[in-house]
This record gives sequence, C-alpha cells and structure tokens, in this order.
Amino acid sequence: MSGFSAPAADGTPPGGAGGGPGHGPAAGPYRAPGTPAPQPFAWLRPSEPERKAPATGRTVAAAVLTGLLTSWLLAAGLGVNLLLCAAFAATGAGIAARTAGRRPRVWTFAWSALALALLAVPALWEAGWPVLLSTVWAVGLASLALHGGRRWSGVLLALPGLLWQLLPGLVWARGALRGHGAAGRGRAVAALKGGLVAAVLLVVFGALFAGADAAMADVLGSLVPSVELGEFPLRAVLFVLGLTTALGFAHIAAGPRRWDRTPVRPGRARGRLEWALPLAALNLMFGAFAVVQAVVVLGGGEAVLERTGMSRSEYARQGFWQLLVVTVLTLVVVAVAKRWAPRATEADRRLARLLLGALCLLTLVVVASALGRMWFYVDASGLTVLRLWVLAVEIWLGVVFLLLITAGLTPSAGWLPRAVVLSAALAAAGYGLIGPDALVAEQNVARFERTGTIDLRNVRSLSPDAVPALDRLPGDYRTCALGVIAAGLEHDGPTPWYAGSLAGARARDILAGRPTADRLVDRGYACDRVGLRHGEVFGG
Repeated sequence: MSGFSAPAADGTPPGGAGGGPGHGPAAGPYRAPGTPAPQPFAWLRPSEPERKAPATGRTVAAAVLTGLLTSWLLAAGLGVNLLLCAAFAATGAGIAARTAGRRPRVWTFAWSALALALLAVPALWEAGWPVLLSTVWAVGLASLALHGGRRWSGVLLALPGLLWQLLPGLVWARGALRGHGAAGRGRAVAALKGGLVAAVLLVVFGALFAGADAAMADVLGSLVPSVELGEFPLRAVLFVLGLTTALGFAHIAAGPRRWDRTPVRPGRARGRLEWALPLAALNLMFGAFAVVQAVVVLGGGEAVLERTGMSRSEYARQGFWQLLVVTVLTLVVVAVAKRWAPRATEADRRLARLLLGALCLLTLVVVASALGRMWFYVDASGLTVLRLWVLAVEIWLGVVFLLLITAGLTPSAGWLPRAVVLSAALAAAGYGLIGPDALVAEQNVARFERTGTIDLRNVRSLSPDAVPALDRLPGDYRTCALGVIAAGLEHDGPTPWYAGSLAGARARDILAGRPTADRLVDRGYACDRVGLRHGEVFGG
C-alpha cells in the first residue's frame, strides 16, 4: 500500500472537495478540477512587448565596440570616457529602435538630455559620491527613455529595467548571429581582418612617428593607454560589462516591456471613521507644531524658549534630523492613506482630498522649519558634504509635497509620476553639477576669512575639487588642509586625458605651482601647529 491516498473517481481529493475541513478548493497538495496552477511570474505577462525586432549585425557590432572601448578607456578611471562609451551604446540602441520602427517622443528626449547631463559630472568633478549617484541615475533615465511610462508602475519599474535585460540581451544577440548564415559570417570575418590590419598599421607607423618626433610621442602616449599583463582580468570584466550593458539597452529598444500594463490592485477602501480619524489626529499634531513654529519665528516665543532652556539659535539648530524623518514618514503615510482612502461617493473623495491636502500643506511647514534649522546649524558649525546632501534631499521632499498638493487640486493626476521622477533627476543632476566638495570648501574658507575658524578635519577629507578654495588659506592652514589631497594625487600619478576631470587637472596645476610640504609627516606637523593633533591627522 502506498503512503498517499488516491483521489476519488471524480477527481475529488480525499476528505472532500475542499481537501480538508476549513480549506478552500485549492488548498493543500490537491487542486479542484479546472483550478489553474499558480503562476509566480504571471504579473509580468501583461507587460510583455507585442513584438521584438531581431538584432542586426550593426547592433551587435556597436555593442562589441562599446565593450572594447569600455575595456580600453575605463580602467584608468571615469571622465570623458564615460560619455564616449555611452555614445556607442546609444548608437546600438538607436539602430535597434529604428529596426523596430520606433520613433522618439518628447519624454524620450527629456530623459536622454538629463542622462547626458548626469554623465557630464565625472568629466567635471572628482568627488566619488556625486559621480556614483550621477552614473546610476543616468543609467536609470536611459532605461526609462527607452521603455517609456506614465503610471507609477511604468515609471518606477522602468528605471531599473536594464538589470533584467542583461542576460536576455545576450541571448537575443546570439540568435541574430546564428541567423546571419555564411554571408553574415563572411562579413564579420572581413571586418575582423580589416580591423587587425588597421591595428598593425597604426602600431607600426605610430611607433615610427613617435621615435621621429618627441611631441608626437607625447600626443600618442596620451591617446593610447598602456596595457600591463596584470590589468587583463580588469579589462576583461570591463569588456563584458560594456558589451552586456549595450546589448541590454539595444534589447529594450527593439521591443520594450510596457510596464504601464502591470496590474496594480487598488487597496481595499476603508470606512470613513477608521480612515479619517488617524489622519485628523495627525493633522492636529502637525497644526500644533506649525503654531509653535510661528510663535517662535515671529518673536513671541520667549516663554517657550525659557521653558526649553535654549537660546533662539540653539532652538533653531535643534531637531533637524528628527524633522527630516518626519518628512519621509509623512510621505509614506500619504501614499498608504491614498491607497486605502474611501472612494465610494463624491463626499468620500472630497474628504480624502481635504485631509491629505491639509497634511501635505502642514508638512511644508515641517520642511521649512528643518531647512531653517540646518541653515543655523551650518552657520554655527560650517558646511559638510553630509549636511549639503541632506539639505538637497529635504528641498526635494518639499518639491514632492508641492507636486502632491497640485495633483490634489487638478482634475487628473496622470502627470504626477513623471513629474516626481523628473524632480528627483533634476535634483541629482543639480547636486552633481554644482560640485559638492568645491561648494563645501568654498563655504568653509569664506567662514574662516570671516571668523578665523575652520574645521580642518572636515576639509581635509574632501576631494581634489576643493583645492582652488583651500589654496586661499594661509601658511600652515593651507598645508594641513591640502595634505591628504596632495598625497593622494602624488600616489595616483598622472591621469590620461580621457580618465580625469577638469577639477582634477586644475588641482594638479595649482599644487604644481604652489606645492605643499614634501612629506605627509611634515604636513602633519603643520596641522599640529594650527591645533589639529597628530592622532586626528593620521586617523588615530
């Protein structure tokens, strides 16, 4: 006898049609006849493209060239080379889109222009965090430009859409190479032979010209990167990265997923009382905070300040981080409340707009208070990269709440998802293009010139972007502030033109014209003379 019970002749599982007491027809290891099997990825099916254009030889060739260029140029760092690699990847995507009969639209140009602006950040500045942020946003916007999207699902799923197109892009390209047959292989072999002959000719005649003229040798040396045996693993990884990225974008362009079609079930509408009571209480709390802020700001809050035991400036600086968390949590509350809002009648919808609109409006008071507190904080203690970053995030959150208020006042809010993403992309582009490290250094040096005090531990950790401002400091202050930056540039050595930034080149020129002390230890003694202990200089 088997250890499993057999179903009845009519297909009913043992224990009845439900498979056991208290279970539905599909519970347990058995399903009722006609019940479909669960499909874990069924939600992806509505977004599948109607058709996918086949890959062409030119698309694959553009992807291979992108991989070669990435391997050749990106090993030395990021700069103009990122724009060059992006141009080849965009060419391949454009060929695939043209093959599919697709035409760019207004939003395609908007997202592409923003991606281009973000990719310019590594060519301008050296600081690592803005470069990383700009690069990630540029990739996301390029994916959004190719996918398109209007609804929240379409926009938010399109931003990381490249990630799940990398492997399918390789399969797509492989199928194209198979379909070309002997004629396609013949053209590929001819192109390969031509490329090899061109490479040999360039190497031979380049070596001869370099030996004949020192200036020509310098030009060729700056154009052609030196390749050492130990660099081949890194260059191989970069080639694969460039190839798969270019093919992923081309695969999207040939037939993108329509994420707008992804089904999103509306939340179950709650009753007025259980939905409106928490929001009304929260509005009252926010209103009380707004009244207190108005009393303090307008000068009638001496009693409030006496009870807190703080001066007006101390009160203003206190609590920024808590208010930032309040702003973020309120955004979550608004999203959840909107999903569960009662919507059966016009009165329900009017109540939802009223309570959510009031909460968004009062949150603007929180944003303004947080920005004011950070302003006093910076005035008292100086600007840092972290403080500048959270200031930018707080300002962007304020813009988001303004957009939410506007959406509540307009008949249709279909524009809101793209507007929110556009505001975030503009904020990221603005943050990267202003040069955060340069701005932080400028503010701290200006504060030193005004007050005679500067936080050297803060400015010493900045990137070469800060060198022009820090160069204005006198004597030992300058030597101490520039010590770590100068040591880093000396250790890195010269940077090829395509792998550096304008700020890096400017910093090298300044330090070459006015060098700091020869050794890091001597720079440490300079820090000691201006009040920064050796342990703080060397990380102890």
